[in-house]
Amino acid sequence: MVDSTRKVYLFLWDCNSPMDKTKVAIVGVGTVGAGVARILLDHGDRTAKNAGTTLWLETAVVRDLAKPRDCDLPDGVLTDDIQDVINNDEIKVVVQLIGGVEAARTIMLELLESGKDIVTANKALIAEHGPELFAKARELGRSIAFDAAVAGGIPIITNLTQCLAANQVTSLRGILNGTSNFIVSQMEQGADYDGAVAEAQRLGYAEADPAMDVDGTDAAQKLAILAHIAYGAEIDWKKIPKTGIDTLDTVDLKYAEELGYKIKLLAVAQMSDDGLELHVSPTLVKAGLPLAEVRSAYNAISVEGDQVGRLFYHGLGAGQKPTASAVVADLIDTAVGRTALTFRTLKLFTEHNPSVQICPSEKIVGRYYFRFVVADEPGVLADITRIFGTHNISIASVIQHEPDENETQAEGVYVPLVIMTHTACEGEAESALTEINDLPNVRPGSRKMRVLN
Repeated sequence: MVDSTRKVYLFLWDCNSPMDKTKVAIVGVGTVGAGVARILLDHGDRTAKNAGTTLWLETAVVRDLAKPRDCDLPDGVLTDDIQDVINNDEIKVVVQLIGGVEAARTIMLELLESGKDIVTANKALIAEHGPELFAKARELGRSIAFDAAVAGGIPIITNLTQCLAANQVTSLRGILNGTSNFIVSQMEQGADYDGAVAEAQRLGYAEADPAMDVDGTDAAQKLAILAHIAYGAEIDWKKIPKTGIDTLDTVDLKYAEELGYKIKLLAVAQMSDDGLELHVSPTLVKAGLPLAEVRSAYNAISVEGDQVGRLFYHGLGAGQKPTASAVVADLIDTAVGRTALTFRTLKLFTEHNPSVQICPSEKIVGRYYFRFVVADEPGVLADITRIFGTHNISIASVIQHEPDENETQAEGVYVPLVIMTHTACEGEAESALTEINDLPNVRPGSRKMRVLN
């Protein structure tokens, strides 16, 4: 009897198909790796039909052989020695799913040197070492496919590099971190921040240490990759201005709703007269717009091209099945030869990309939401509006509710004051915030957020 986990290949044997095998290895069989293995083993007929070759899972490399896995691998596939892949000339493509940066970088370079094409979902690795890795792959005549590195199951990289090739992208606005979006969605429903994070961890959306998700790091790394593809910009992701949701207060969600907005952690890349604007921050988005209605752990990306206009992509940006779907699609493209052609033609992460001027963050223009806690006294609003005026900031609307009788304290009555502005420069908005915070009748903890135009 043939091992049941190989049953998906029986159709080839039963019909005496002459179809070749392309031997594949997976390095890192965690959540996504197990999902990739399942697709290869359970849907071999589907992948073979699309690839023109059987994607044969030859080897899977793990750190701990005794650790339980979320897939049933055939005997002889599992190993804890990467050399079993490096020294096997019959393995043509390697799915590298190791997290982190330095160990993953070293292993990828070794795999390229041994003649393997690479498929990866490691966005941190691409954002940090893309130029080095892509240069080595080109030098060796190999390719790197990485569609799963950004937005999980949404094929945004394929769309930018192929489907929208006739366009110059003029703006790209995305919810690129499903964990943060889930947490904000929970807070909209009444949960506090800590409770929302705990629920995200319980459901597997957030790691034990969710810092890179909630502080904007993950979204900034993905934005750097997308901005490079869309604009050719050479970007150090660490220099992208970013603010996470870890400072978000439920009171701001309530005021945003009162104003007709939702708050989303947006990653933005768009061209302006001063260059390419890049930033990641909690942003007020008008309710009813597609980006505003993205819920739970979903991702979404709004792209505008000069020929096609605005497009909207929406789907699961993480999780086993969506990410594994993108990985296997890259495997198929690599087996067919499409990845090699695209890799050579696009020349990503090289000096061939046009120089792009990055807009200084202080020159970025947009609308802003401000929330202050101020003394309920005459003249306070006048002082604030005077400071806005000196920084050329025009006020669009103001919300100040009557004080709650329970708010009276020894130092007097303090109330929230919410101000929405017309367009202003980021530098002026930040300077105004600093000056207003120094006013004697304004409490610490004021809040400034962008408003999507």
